[in-house]
Amino acid sequence: MRIAVGADEQLDVAQYLLDYLRELGHDVDWFGPSVGESQPWPQVAEQVAWSVASGEAQMGVALCWTGTGVCIAANKVRGIRAALCVDAETARGARLWNDANVLCLSMRLASRPVAKEIVDAWLVTDYLSNPTDDACLALIRKLEE
Repeated sequence: MRIAVGADEQLDVAQYLLDYLRELGHDVDWFGPSVGESQPWPQVAEQVAWSVASGEAQMGVALCWTGTGVCIAANKVRGIRAALCVDAETARGARLWNDANVLCLSMRLASRPVAKEIVDAWLVTDYLSNPTDDACLALIRKLEE
């Protein structure tokens, strides 16, 4: 699977996730600065979101210090359902019920083990189509219009 990954800084957890996703065999596109540099989080989130919305990537992972900024920015792109997840169960629910396609993480909160648990839950969980959640997603699409 092709996964777009971006962060406003290439801190340890961001680099860890890049390496981990590649170890799992995914094609990973990095959107963000080089080590020691920074980039505005709205730009990073937009790049990740457009990669997913255009179909270039099947999923995205966006990181900033709190995760909130990249989540807000990514959700401005039509077709993106970004979810800020601080644990594996939230990530599982975001995929299962919300068909979320961009995972947002806090680099302040996510240690390597926690980030791995969240990403693992995200990757193995698919949206389960059902009348209630399908209707909610239809309402989201209407909001985007």
